[in-house]
Amino acid sequence: MEDEQIVTLYWNRDEAAIQETQTKYDRYLTKIACNILADMEDSRESVNDTYLAAWNSIPPQRPSVLSAYLAKLTRRISIDRFRYRTRDKRRDSQYALSLSELDDCVSGGNTTEEIINVRLLADTIGIYLRLQSEEARNAFIGRYYFLDSLKEVAAYCGMSESKCKSLLYRTRMGLKEYLEKNHLKQKDFITQLIQQALDNAEE
Repeated sequence: MEDEQIVTLYWNRDEAAIQETQTKYDRYLTKIACNILADMEDSRESVNDTYLAAWNSIPPQRPSVLSAYLAKLTRRISIDRFRYRTRDKRRDSQYALSLSELDDCVSGGNTTEEIINVRLLADTIGIYLRLQSEEARNAFIGRYYFLDSLKEVAAYCGMSESKCKSLLYRTRMGLKEYLEKNHLKQKDFITQLIQQALDNAEE
């Protein structure tokens, strides 16, 4: 079934919308959740919560790209579950690994002024990504938005893992310099900031 037809089912409050969404996107959403949670049971719960969140938000939302909308919901739900379940320790997930890779891009800080600038920082990262080559942007978004492994990103970008790793490193260092130039570096909010920025870059 086409996405527009599925969205129409949601708007008509037809429960078949959830079944059609599951049939079309279950594997895709489960992969996103697994990359974050590294646990199939938790991932299944997050995907099921995604279907409920979609039902509760459509309407009033009417997403033009249903897959991207569902991916956003799954990521946010899975990240919340990740934080709750792990708290003081992190599991071996692509989410944890991707955050550790991004640590060098931001510094510590937790002032009121920095909190106010969160949205500005997210917008700045989005602008930076738009200035990059399509290859660099796709690799960065694949690694830090969809949380794919380095091997997976290298495969669909058509390059070796070593080249992909080098490309991601250069992009991260470029981001670090770009943020420093704009006086925007806040480690405590990295999860929210990267998520917002990549959401914006995908639009």
